[in-house]
Amino acid sequence: MDHQHLQGRWLAQLQGAAPDAPGATATLQLGPHPELAQSVRGTVQRDGATAQVSGDVDGGDLMLEESINGTNISATWTGQVVDGSCGKEIRGTWNNANPTPSAPSAPFVLRKQVGWQ
Repeated sequence: MDHQHLQGRWLAQLQGAAPDAPGATATLQLGPHPELAQSVRGTVQRDGATAQVSGDVDGGDLMLEESINGTNISATWTGQVVDGSCGKEIRGTWNNANPTPSAPSAPFVLRKQVGWQ
């Protein structure tokens, strides 16, 4: 899998902080990075807010940096492409740069949406 496979729309399911806590969903829209040839850039929409994301995938390892203000890193997405998913599912951990009880780190599953190959 390479940066071109990351391009498109992804649905993220983030697990709740506690076993009985509801999880969250987010939508990532990724396209080619205008300045870095082997990377992607786009947005993540969650809870009515939009943040910028940029990053890449290398040998099946995903690394995205999220920024609420466009300057500072507010969170990171690190994960692995799921074997046998044809590059359409990634599992990993969303890490809040400033974790709080209401926004701790959380496991995630990213699934590429149909129609965005």
